[in-house]
Amino acid sequence: MTTDAGGESVPDSATEIEPELRLGTPADDAARDEYVRAHKKGTFFHLAGWRDVIEREMGHEPADMLAFRGGRLAGVLPLMRAPGPITRRSLISMPFAVYGGPLGDSTLVEHRLVQAAMEAAERGRAGRLELRCIEDPGLPLAPSELYSTFVRGLPQRPEEVLAQMPKKARAEARKAREKHGLVLTEGRWYLDDFVRMFHENKRKLGSPGLPHSMFWALCKRFGDDVRIHMVHRDREPVASVMSFLYGGDLLAYYAGSVEGADRECSASNFMYMALQEWAVRQGLRRFDFGRSRRDSGAHMFKEHQGFTPTPLQYRFHFVRDRALPALTPSNPRTKILRDTWARMPRPLARKLSEELCRYLP
Repeated sequence: MTTDAGGESVPDSATEIEPELRLGTPADDAARDEYVRAHKKGTFFHLAGWRDVIEREMGHEPADMLAFRGGRLAGVLPLMRAPGPITRRSLISMPFAVYGGPLGDSTLVEHRLVQAAMEAAERGRAGRLELRCIEDPGLPLAPSELYSTFVRGLPQRPEEVLAQMPKKARAEARKAREKHGLVLTEGRWYLDDFVRMFHENKRKLGSPGLPHSMFWALCKRFGDDVRIHMVHRDREPVASVMSFLYGGDLLAYYAGSVEGADRECSASNFMYMALQEWAVRQGLRRFDFGRSRRDSGAHMFKEHQGFTPTPLQYRFHFVRDRALPALTPSNPRTKILRDTWARMPRPLARKLSEELCRYLP
């Protein structure tokens, strides 16, 4: 016997009743979100609200797969059709998210959901089906080892956050607080400053940002489950982060800083230390530092903060595509594009970002 998302016993796969599969509709959203929140593998990005924001702001089309047994929801695969730069589209679970993939009462249900998504990709002549799984789904799909995630439990008291940091990072965070006078405050009124910093960091990295309207839509759709924090030095905003609250976790997701903030006053060291302290005071249990490429400076920074990387188990089914997506900063062939973008005037980069970002989910 196995157990479903709510802890009830269900038959093993050899004797299981085949689930009934169909596309999700908005009428299913309340039951779907309840199922996601109860499932041990559910994430913020499995919620219907994430799909709604991406549909409205990026123009991606919903293609959610649901599984039922006896009229009861037994599995969810959040899925969207992402547009290609010309006509080719792909099915992704989930766009602009670090986590996705199938949730089910059993392995059989999850496999049936993925098989249905593979068939939909084939019928629609998609470029690929992409599942952003945390754990190996146990299916013969092409793997990717490009990304890791960083999650750890929070201590009982805020003062213990600093103590659990490695020596060098701890010294930098303490100096930022005591010598440079950095402070962390929280409020939705920081949205404009946050977006400005986020876009500046993306431009320097040679990558399109996201439209201001998407950040506002996330705040509006998820309410108090979206938080914006700002780091100030002598009342000057120097770094900011947008985080998501989900099931006792704080996911630090989007961030930005002014030029020189890390070099001059260790703004990022301080921000993530102070953000963890804030999370402890809110009664949260885990801190999710999000996804980073395994060859990136961000990956190294998170390790230096004392976080242990966990490889993400992304999986692909190719239809018209023949290889994994290569539009990443680690690809030397994109260097000219990145360098050109980094030198682009800010207003032009901001305007072009709103058009190009939908193709880089």
